[in-house]
Amino acid sequence: MSELITEDLVLLDRDLGGTSADVVRALAASVAAAGRATNADDLAADGIAREAKTATGVPGGIGIPHCRSAAVTEATLVMARLAPPVDFGAKDGPADLVFFIAAPEGADQEHLKLLSKLARSLVKKDFTAALRSAASPAEIVELVQGAISPAPVQPAPAQPAPASEPAKRRRTLVAVTACPTGIAHTYMAADSLVAAAAEAGVDLQVETQGSAGSTPLDPAVIAAADAVIFAVDVDVRNKERFAGLPVIQVPVKRGVDEPAKLVADALAAADTPGSRRVPAGSGGSEADGRSGEGREGLGAALKRSLLTGVSYMIPFVAGGGLLIALGFLIGGYDITEVADKVSVQNNLFNLPDGGLHIYLGAVAFKIGSLSMGFLVPVLAGYIAYALADRPGLAPGFTAGAVAGFMGAGFLGGIVGGLLAGVIARWIGSWRVPKLLRGLMPVVIIPLIGSILASGAMFLFLGGPIAALSTALSNWLSGMSGTAAALVGLILGLMMAVDLGGPVNKVAYAFAVAGLGTGSIANQAPWEIMAAVMAAGMVPPLAMALATALDKKRFTTAEHENGKAAWLLGAAFISEGAIPFAAADPLRVIPASMLGAGVTGALVMGFHVTSQAPHGGLFVAFAIGNLAMFLISIVVGMVISALAVIALKRYARKAPTAVASSETEKVAA
Repeated sequence: MSELITEDLVLLDRDLGGTSADVVRALAASVAAAGRATNADDLAADGIAREAKTATGVPGGIGIPHCRSAAVTEATLVMARLAPPVDFGAKDGPADLVFFIAAPEGADQEHLKLLSKLARSLVKKDFTAALRSAASPAEIVELVQGAISPAPVQPAPAQPAPASEPAKRRRTLVAVTACPTGIAHTYMAADSLVAAAAEAGVDLQVETQGSAGSTPLDPAVIAAADAVIFAVDVDVRNKERFAGLPVIQVPVKRGVDEPAKLVADALAAADTPGSRRVPAGSGGSEADGRSGEGREGLGAALKRSLLTGVSYMIPFVAGGGLLIALGFLIGGYDITEVADKVSVQNNLFNLPDGGLHIYLGAVAFKIGSLSMGFLVPVLAGYIAYALADRPGLAPGFTAGAVAGFMGAGFLGGIVGGLLAGVIARWIGSWRVPKLLRGLMPVVIIPLIGSILASGAMFLFLGGPIAALSTALSNWLSGMSGTAAALVGLILGLMMAVDLGGPVNKVAYAFAVAGLGTGSIANQAPWEIMAAVMAAGMVPPLAMALATALDKKRFTTAEHENGKAAWLLGAAFISEGAIPFAAADPLRVIPASMLGAGVTGALVMGFHVTSQAPHGGLFVAFAIGNLAMFLISIVVGMVISALAVIALKRYARKAPTAVASSETEKVAA
């Protein structure tokens, strides 16, 4: 196995630019120059895209940008000691020590284990101090090799406690750390938590669920723990092992930045009777993504539960909507009048009047309609699931079915799901005799939760929500001209402001949640879906066009990203513009919003419809008024492309002091 780092992969006291993206590009070039990557620009693009997801700066003036990339041919470390330091997103300031970890797509476990050892060493102050004082690349290489391949240490003999010292139970905690890449933060958080626990006089054992493999905690250790810390950005595997333990759940970076606080919070949760606990029967789900300190905020809980419900609902919308569109395409719009009769009374050997296309159209339409019938129950069920885990499913689905029965639509599903989740979680907190504990998640919570949530929908909430849904539907159906264009403008701006982030997802969730209420008589929900889809396609298509029109304003990596953005934009993948926004957000995002807003307004103004929730140009058959759909996208794309080119030409950054001094040196 080749060395992870060599002297030509060490850059000491260098100025590599003023941003983290500049530094990543320079380090990626070093990896390629050493023959360890096939293309520096591709590697840099992957590193910058990873940096855009979560900042990689950690306390102590350290940056650890890292990524997996198809461009990398062998696992590599490249280290830079920066002068001046560059901001990598750490709370305590910019980083002067940067390690770029470049791993191949199929990195072997041995290399990944060595990379994780380096990440763990970076939380040790003596190691980072030695890196800062090293006089040559050779010293750096020696230090790094010593960190990833340390000499075995003989354990000191255990000293018996004084006979007079009274026995005292030592507090114990367990933790799980995990990050999306599983290379750096996973292991740094683990070691930071262990060190903080040791300083607090607490025993803490960590399960690292990273790329180098995971060794599950001993069940006996979990059973003896006072509380658990989940420092994770992804699902916790086999979360049910920790059922009943007080829990603190935070993003993995908090495990690196604030380990002592997390340990203190976990001990406090263990001493607080009403603290949040890992629910029984919980598995990997969106619920695993909760973040917070002991208890999740109301706003965060609502947002997470709503998006969870929508995410589970989307497959039904996608399949059902496309099948309904196929039914119309094959059998015509009159298929709605005969679909029930034809799909039941006829078959391939007994075709109805009109022939095969009428039968196939009726079957496709009916399957789609049945799929769409699940929308409100699934939405409500998984909203409740996000709040109360599996015990919330039955009350949530039932409340959603009641909402659909009463005509309360997706608004009723949202209210019913939230109500069912809150009730199920409340019932799950009851202190019951051991004899009844096994019945709680499978009998008692579903029974009482369904009675209370669905009863409230029947008695108090269903009627008013149904009236509100009808009024909203009538208002949307009556929109025309300026009102429709204004709604499209707002949705378009939301789709482009964060390119797949929370605001984008809110706009998309609004469109998808209402898609099931659309019909030939009420096409407004389909128009909203078309506006959201078209606007979301504009940013990546605009960046692709801009790179083609003005090559000088973009880097080589951006030219390559621009080629991919054509396909991503055509498929309605707004994230295709993220590499551009990450490198130049103050120009790219406003330009993207300008074009996307115009596109959304045009689509709504011309009453374009979409019965498909995703797919872009690849679901053209599900688009009504396809010509105006395409024209609206082209107009927005051109506006955004010209805007970003103009901003890059004329809205220039002020030169930095370093740049000015370099210019003076050249002039001299």
